[in-house]
Amino acid sequence: MTWTLSTSLDDFRSRADAFLAARPAENTVLITIAHRLAEAGLDAFGERPPVFGWWQAEPDGPVGGAFLRTPPFAPRLSTMPQAAAAELALRLAEAGPGFTEVTGVGGGAEQARAFAEAWTAATGAGQSVRVEERLYRLGELTEPPRPPAGRHRLAGPADRALAIRWWQEFLLEVKVQAHDVARAVDDRIASGGLHLWEDAGTPVALAGSSPVLAGMSRIGPVYTPADLRGRGYASAVTAAASAHVLGLGAQEVLLYTDLGNPTSNSIYQQIGYRPVEDCLVLDFQARQGG
Repeated sequence: MTWTLSTSLDDFRSRADAFLAARPAENTVLITIAHRLAEAGLDAFGERPPVFGWWQAEPDGPVGGAFLRTPPFAPRLSTMPQAAAAELALRLAEAGPGFTEVTGVGGGAEQARAFAEAWTAATGAGQSVRVEERLYRLGELTEPPRPPAGRHRLAGPADRALAIRWWQEFLLEVKVQAHDVARAVDDRIASGGLHLWEDAGTPVALAGSSPVLAGMSRIGPVYTPADLRGRGYASAVTAAASAHVLGLGAQEVLLYTDLGNPTSNSIYQQIGYRPVEDCLVLDFQARQGG
């Protein structure tokens, strides 16, 4: 089995794009990150350069796995055999921090666990679960069971300050860092990928949608300020954003939920989302002492 490591986005996309596109749901994160790096530049997620890799069972065989890392974030794994995930951990451990610093891993639960077990065995590091997620795919979109008052509209430049504040509040709640929230919001507004639900002319909830890539679009983030929750706004803006990307030609509409949040897992199923797979984000703790 062979892993090829690279710092070239062009090489990664030329080798891995077709593999990723064959299973766009499970590989949604890698597809959208690679697209954003190509559109916004290699510093879109941080100042340090990204690292990429692809796996082949045989040196001249087809690609059967891939990963990317945009520091300071942990490597994100594609679909791949568990043995390939374990081999990647060993390869990165041998490469050392001069090539990539590994502080955790994210991906499908089986792949992430296989990587983590190999990494901790090789390095003596500890591991802990940061978040358990579930990936959902939209089946038949249905109206929320209790539709709230208001309407959907796309966010525009006049909504920029509000969208930045809500995006930052969302990140604080989910304990995720971001390199440049303002830049992300500007990109979403410019591309028509930021959605608002208005009630009596006032924005009350926000949802993002990714570009349609490989027939897929992913909804997120979804955010309602704490004092406005429980009124159905999140369901409404998610349903509206989902309908919007379906109208743009998306064949698969996806979203992630935190398994620790039973409310979100319930409301998205009520509008037609169905589970695809469970995913993990794991953190590694360096071995203490000599």
